[in-house]
Amino acid sequence: MSDNEDLAENDVAAATLDELTMQESTASEGGSPDLEVVLDIPVKIAMEVGSTQISIRNLLQLNQGSVIELERLAGEPLDVTVNGTLIAHGEVVVVNEKFGIRVTDVISPSERIKRLK
Repeated sequence: MSDNEDLAENDVAAATLDELTMQESTASEGGSPDLEVVLDIPVKIAMEVGSTQISIRNLLQLNQGSVIELERLAGEPLDVTVNGTLIAHGEVVVVNEKFGIRVTDVISPSERIKRLK
């Protein structure tokens, strides 16, 4: 992709965000954003421990007890994604005998927009 196309995409994303901000600020009285419209929309949140690529041959040979080596190092933070978009990093915790995640770093909105390319 050329630099001009990259700039055009960034301009579109910035313009869209500006329009949304203007709509939010004028949507409710007093100038505060009216977020009630989107607060009940369900999103899928996922935590990724790691990933790898294997051949179909190796995939078909997997059985109970097989070990798949991941590209992520032990102790590295997990990726927290919402609808497939990275939003944060965290670490695994146990809460009432269930797994959870403690968020250690949140990706800034501007960085999330950059990663959408």
